[in-house]
Amino acid sequence: MKLRPQCFLHFLCLDRIYCLLSVRNARALSYYFNLLDVHKKQALNDLQFYHFLHYVTDLSSDQVMLVFDLLDWDAKGEIGFDEFYMLVCIIMSHENHLEKQFMYRHSHPVFELLDIDGGHTVGPAEFQATRFLFNIRKSELSQIFKDFDISGDEQLNYKEFKMFTIFCIDRQQRKAKGKLKKQMTSEAESEEDTDLTKL
Repeated sequence: MKLRPQCFLHFLCLDRIYCLLSVRNARALSYYFNLLDVHKKQALNDLQFYHFLHYVTDLSSDQVMLVFDLLDWDAKGEIGFDEFYMLVCIIMSHENHLEKQFMYRHSHPVFELLDIDGGHTVGPAEFQATRFLFNIRKSELSQIFKDFDISGDEQLNYKEFKMFTIFCIDRQQRKAKGKLKKQMTSEAESEEDTDLTKL
C-alpha cells in the first residue's frame, strides 16, 4: 500500500515511537474528515470511503472494500472518525515503514481488526487477506504460525499474536542497531582513509 503523491496525508507526521498523530495533526485530520462528510452525519458511507481510499492509496477495489468491512466494527455501514483516525495511522505507519511498530504499540485494536470472523482468533486465511495493511510478506505467514501458534490449532489467539508483535519489534530493533553499527564502521574507515591521504 502506497500513498499517492500530492495527497493531504503527506503533510501529516506520525510519532515514530507511539505511532499516533500529534494533537495538531489530529485536529487537521478532523477538519479533513468533516470535509469528506458531505452528509454531515459524522460518518463516511461506503461510497465516500471508497473514493477517499482510492484517491489517496494504490489499493485495489476489493482491498478498499475489505478495509471498510474491517473498520465497520458495529456493522452500521459507516465509518466514524475513530475508525478513520486508526486507518490514517495505519497508512502513515506503512508510509514511514513503521508497520511492525504500529502492530506492537496497538496490538489489541490490530488483533480485533485482523479477526475478520469475530472468533477471537486470527487464522492463516485472515492474515493472508489482510497482510497488505501491515506489509507482511506471503513467505512470512507460514513461519508466523509455525513459530507462534503454541496451541497448535492453526489459529493465533491474542496472547500468541502479542508475542508475534514483540518478536517483530525486537527483530526490527536488532536490524536498526546492526545498520547503525555498520554505518559507524564505514564512517570511521572513510575518516581513516582521509587522514592517510593527508599524510
